[in-house]
Amino acid sequence: MRIGPHALPNPVILAPMAGVTDRPFRRLCRELGAGLVVSEMVTSDTRLWQSAKSSRRLDHSGEPGPISVQIAGADPRMMAEAARANVDLGAQIIDINMGCPAKKVCKRAAGSALLSEPELVTRILESVVAAVPVPVTLKIRTGPTRDNRNAVLIARIAEQSGIQALAIHGRTRADRFNGEAEFDTIGEVARSVEIPVIANGDIDSPQKAQRILQSTGAGGIMIGRAAQGNPWIFQDTVHYLEHGRLAPAPSVEEVRARVLAHLSDLHDFYGTYSGVRIARKHLGWYTQSLPGGEHFRRGFNNLEKATDQRRAIEQFFQQISASSDRLRIGCYGGVSARNKDGALAA
Repeated sequence: MRIGPHALPNPVILAPMAGVTDRPFRRLCRELGAGLVVSEMVTSDTRLWQSAKSSRRLDHSGEPGPISVQIAGADPRMMAEAARANVDLGAQIIDINMGCPAKKVCKRAAGSALLSEPELVTRILESVVAAVPVPVTLKIRTGPTRDNRNAVLIARIAEQSGIQALAIHGRTRADRFNGEAEFDTIGEVARSVEIPVIANGDIDSPQKAQRILQSTGAGGIMIGRAAQGNPWIFQDTVHYLEHGRLAPAPSVEEVRARVLAHLSDLHDFYGTYSGVRIARKHLGWYTQSLPGGEHFRRGFNNLEKATDQRRAIEQFFQQISASSDRLRIGCYGGVSARNKDGALAA
């Protein structure tokens, strides 16, 4: 799969998620096989970039390319300015957000609210494409409402405006994250345009990723919430797409080392005070399906020191390793952990 001059190693992409896809998590997912990772959404109002939150979101130091940065807004001039500024900061792909259903985004007529205004969509896309020398991509939903699924129209506008790849979440703006994602509309879009189409929404296993690629004819898939606590889903999905079967589950020691490295990155990136608190949600995701996870979380969420968090994680995985040598966090393997004799862990 290609986006402009960038040949991706595989078509499995990490979706941008506010409060999740920060630099530590992007690096982890890329190391575990994601073909492309997309940054957290940043506002197109560059006057707000001086905040600590925006400064961290704009920090891509040390990241391998291609670096994809998502911007959000509703003013064509400001969007173009934000795109140029991000390219100056190292962005190699600019992604435009027209898929976010959050009220605080849509009330500014941005995100998925823009799908109701195709003429404004055209002006924004043309302005951003003309402003930067790098590929511009677009993230949308299937439409404003179920009665107005206009993704095919928006996709054709995008292609004509110079957009070089299109990601589609299989819900409307009105659906938010309710109900099941539908992929028929994504298939219609894939048949209607020549640019790469990336399917998104409820893709939570390698098996489902393969089914969606086959049924829609999409060129790639984008994984969001299923990667929270299970960044191994990327290497599992890439292996499944290539070989038609799951790779062996990683060892408990490998999982432990990855989690500890992620913890250290969070402490370093945010500082100890904020890093300790942000780590709590990630460890909640990591351990939600593991034996003893609930008891671990109750204690972990009360820890205030980085050293105490690290010690707690080491002890937790030491307990798991006493009965299991391999550990698959994703339930798509049919088992979270196996005993050393191969039996299912309790």
